[in-house]
Amino acid sequence: MTDLAIFAAGCFWGIEEKYLTTPGVLDTEVGYIGGITNNPSYQDVCTGTTNHAEAVRVSFNPDKITYRDLVMIFFKIHDPTAYNRQGPDIGTQYRSEIFYLDNDQYHIADALKRSLNKETFNGNIVTAISMADKFWIAEEYHQKYIRKKKNMIL
Repeated sequence: MTDLAIFAAGCFWGIEEKYLTTPGVLDTEVGYIGGITNNPSYQDVCTGTTNHAEAVRVSFNPDKITYRDLVMIFFKIHDPTAYNRQGPDIGTQYRSEIFYLDNDQYHIADALKRSLNKETFNGNIVTAISMADKFWIAEEYHQKYIRKKKNMIL
């Protein structure tokens, strides 16, 4: 059995690598979501005019890892209090956003966000939770980018 989850948390290269190393994750694809244009390129998204986020679509086995676990990882691997930026990367494409695929995912993400916002982040979480729309797969050179670069160094 396979399920999907979509997360935006800054540059998609590092986020993808974090999920790829997570037991229960079967595969990932990086791409663009949440924008106003069709079939955007990386260059288009980087202009900040398309409103797309760099995101990772995670395929996972729900018998091995839960959606809640994936959302918890999301909150641990980036700064959910940073508005439209992560580290040195600034722009709407680097925003913190969870894209849900069904009502169950929405309720899980929302409950976890509320809990963490109260208990850990002092009400400062800016992560949006939005219904997923069209996920545009990024150019091939972005897929598994960190793994490709590691292999080139070895």
